[in-house]
Amino acid sequence: MTHAVSELCVPVPWGDIRGKVWGPDQGRPVLCLHGWADNCGTFNTLIPLLPKECRYVAVDLAGHGLSSHRPPGVSYSFPAYVADVRRVADALHLKKFAIIGHSMGEQNFILYVFLSHKIKCKSHSASFLITGADIAGMFSALYPEMVDALILLDTYGLLPTDSTEISKVMRQGIEEMLQFEKKEEKRRVYSYEKAVERLLAANPTLSKDSANILLERGLVQVEGGFVFSRDLRVNFKNIERISLEQSLEMQSRIQASVLVVLAEEGFDRIFSEPAQKKFTSILLQCLQDRNW
Repeated sequence: MTHAVSELCVPVPWGDIRGKVWGPDQGRPVLCLHGWADNCGTFNTLIPLLPKECRYVAVDLAGHGLSSHRPPGVSYSFPAYVADVRRVADALHLKKFAIIGHSMGEQNFILYVFLSHKIKCKSHSASFLITGADIAGMFSALYPEMVDALILLDTYGLLPTDSTEISKVMRQGIEEMLQFEKKEEKRRVYSYEKAVERLLAANPTLSKDSANILLERGLVQVEGGFVFSRDLRVNFKNIERISLEQSLEMQSRIQASVLVVLAEEGFDRIFSEPAQKKFTSILLQCLQDRNW
């Protein structure tokens, strides 16, 4: 039996949050959040391998895929994305659900066991790339009563910033936004083939099939070809930062069972802020301690 798939559209004050839904109407709800600069197509090949009795709701985060961009002058931040998750949950009348937050890697068998039997799994060593999993972790901490299972793919969730670096990083993010606003945005138009080449060049680990899946929602057709649908502002530094102490305090509020699935060649090798790397063993140990 195959999963039935339908398109999702949730109205929000600045436009729509779009996405896809798999599975039976009354199935156990699982909200799926993609990684940085991706879209909900990330889950196209994973969800058919997962338990058929669940209802999977995968969203294009604001500024990604087919979802509306945030208004001019508004930055992309984790708290804003958490509010978006709550908007989607409210629109779908979800009172309690599981969350899969993606970064880079996938390990399907472990996910199948976890969703089928709700086991508590030991955390493993790690890799990381921000957005979906960080949002999932923050939502689970702020709304612990709504989340019964948290699955973090190739990330630690709630990754902190060195407290001595927070002011500098926040200033950099603000300056990026201000400089962007002074320039006239010109979207480059590509043929479909050139768009695939561009995506593969920027993401060497992607297969051509994966690139085609992501571009189903990652391109918008215009006169003369295609432009990438992603808002360029999602590339700017996140100006909403937390320290290690704040990260651990928020992590302690999570009531859900937590599974961390890590890739061998993941974000551990490409931290944008090397100081973050020293926090990973602490975060993982705390997740292990709370799961056992």
